[in-house]
Amino acid sequence: MCRHLAYLGPPVTLASLVLEPRHSLYEQSWAPSDMRGGGSVNADGFGLGWYPEGDAAVSGGPVRYRRDVPIWTDENLPELAGAIRSGAVLAAVRNGTVGMPYGQPAVAPFASGHWLFSHNGRIAGWPDTTLKLAEQLPVADLLGLDAPTDSVFLWALITRRLGDGEPPADAVAAVVREVEAVAPGSRLNFLLTDGEQVIATTWTHSLHVRRTTDSVTVASEPFGDGAWHAVPDRSLLVATATTVQVTPMEGHL
Repeated sequence: MCRHLAYLGPPVTLASLVLEPRHSLYEQSWAPSDMRGGGSVNADGFGLGWYPEGDAAVSGGPVRYRRDVPIWTDENLPELAGAIRSGAVLAAVRNGTVGMPYGQPAVAPFASGHWLFSHNGRIAGWPDTTLKLAEQLPVADLLGLDAPTDSVFLWALITRRLGDGEPPADAVAAVVREVEAVAPGSRLNFLLTDGEQVIATTWTHSLHVRRTTDSVTVASEPFGDGAWHAVPDRSLLVATATTVQVTPMEGHL
């Protein structure tokens, strides 16, 4: 199982989120506290996605730094992460599922336009269980997938709904509903952000949220200081830097 986090609030360095805190995402890459979905370490790559400040934000989209190596082997990361500040960040470390390809295209966060996305989990019975869902996607979208993994496929399903103008929380919930219907027992823990809001699901794995007066952090596992609160399983979380709403999903699936 992978690990991921999302942050919205006053600009902070990437290092202060990913590298420096107690039990940071960096530490979780080799010492996760909850691997209920299998695996032992998150050593199959890592990715940082952030929304630039000031003049760098003119381009309008997020920036990503992804590698297909363990996060602790990247000697450039501490200096890079210490120099970059952002008020909207999504980061992940990967534990690849046996039988799925490796490489940078398989590493979250995935991006489209203003959106960043990460998936912690797996689709049960992949890929056979999702053949009917794949029929929803244009052939060009399927042929253009960055990597033939369940996470990239989930991102394609969500991207299609976002492109059709569906509200992001509805798009995420609908994809969870569709996948659970055809592949029961899947682990569908999502993070989605456009730099202004975070939409997250907890579906058979852990999710925690930490709030301050002007920031929100959502993560697979608590890290650093402050009061963290567990999000109940099978929930949909929608947050901004100053608001958090959690809705049970069980009754809607």
